This record gives sequence, C-alpha cells and structure tokens, in this order.
Amino acid sequence: MDSAPLRVRFRFSKLGKVRFTSHRDVARMWERALRRSRLQVALSQGFSPHPLLSFGLALPTGCESLGEYLDARLEPASLDPPEVPRLAGVLTELLPMGITVQAAGLVDMAEGSLQQEVASCDWELEVLGVTGEELEERIGRLLDAPSLLVQRQRKGRMTQDDVRPAILSLAPVDARGPAHDEHHIGHIRATLATHPRGLRPGDLLSALGTGLVLGRACRTHQWIERGGARFEPLPLSDATTEPAVVHAEGRAS
Repeated sequence: MDSAPLRVRFRFSKLGKVRFTSHRDVARMWERALRRSRLQVALSQGFSPHPLLSFGLALPTGCESLGEYLDARLEPASLDPPEVPRLAGVLTELLPMGITVQAAGLVDMAEGSLQQEVASCDWELEVLGVTGEELEERIGRLLDAPSLLVQRQRKGRMTQDDVRPAILSLAPVDARGPAHDEHHIGHIRATLATHPRGLRPGDLLSALGTGLVLGRACRTHQWIERGGARFEPLPLSDATTEPAVVHAEGRAS
C-alpha cells in the first residue's frame, strides 16, 4: 500500500474585514484549521519539523481575493482520495469569517510550486481621486509609453524598475454611473505579470500618475500559462460544499 503523502490543493476566497490580515496570519489560520480538522498534515524532516504547507503568491494586506491557493501534503491514512473535493465545506467551517474554501483537489507531485507556475493575475481596482474620463486618459498614456519607471522598495532599499512589461492588459470599467465621476471614483481591470518580479496594485497606481488613492482591490483570477494555454491552478468547477468524512469541531471565530 502506498503511504506517500497526498498533495491537496485548496482554493479559497478572502473577502471583507479579513482582508486586513497579513499573509503570515492567514497561514496561521490555515495551520490551526487543519489541526482542528483532524487531518494529518505531513511534516518536514530535520531538527524542527513543520507542516508541509505551500502557499501561492502573497496577497497584499488590505486586498481581497476571489481565488487564493494553498498546497498541503496530507497523510493518506487521514482521508480517502475520493473524499478530497468534499474537504472544502469542512475547512470553511474551521476558518474565520471571510475566508471561504471554494474547492479542493489532488495535484500531481511532479507539478511545480504555485509561486513558480502562476504567470499572471487579474485584478479589479477602485481608484479614488480621478473621474472616469481622466482615468481613461491616464490609462491611454500609460499603454502608449515604451517604459514606465517606478520607485519600489526591495530588500530594505529603494530601486527604480521599469514596470511596463508587467502590465499585460489595462482598461477602465464604466459600470458605476455619473455619481462615481462626481465623487472622483474610477474602476479598472488589469492583468499583471508575476515574473520576473510581480507588480502590485499600489505600484500600478504609481505608474498611472500622482493624486490617486487605491480604494478596494480584488484579485479575481490567477493564471498558469503552459504550451500556449491559460488555466487556473484549481477551477471552480471542482468546488463543493458538502461535508467530508472527517471529525470537524465547528466554525472558527
């Protein structure tokens, strides 16, 4: 009988007040939820073993997401492979409000890590301090520019980077009506590359010019690109909210 750990990928959303928790805090929430689920997470070797959990790209604190990802190595003795998709409902009940597990599925051990595989992300951004017409003009100038130099902090020091290659697509969204123009609120959709260095929403606003403030920001999709095809790390079609056959202990507060 094969006793090798199973690589299980979870897809989850992060919405509402929980968006103000850091990436590290979310990792702790998941560790606690997995312990309470009674699932056996495989441990690393060495002097100080730790749970074998691998998160995807860090979500900037304050941003929401409709699709975050986590890979966990689970001991097969704690669940049967057919039960894996049904873990979504169990883990949702054990995580804080605002974090909903949308899907769970097995991933081949030979697959690359999430941080290596994800090539781009889609964002929806609320921009304060600009009307829709002004925002459209700024976007046009940005897309026409051959390069965009932005000051960014890297390893404790400021560097100047050309972020234009990381902006794969950018467009205004005119779906809020005249009232938003009156209050100087604009909306944009963007697809931003993650390699060789990811571009964050705040950096994108810096490239759009001065006087802009980022309102709500939501990462809507993450994409793996391979062989000319683009696909999500775990499609929502795999989601289920039925309880799995494990011993859960109730919704986390």
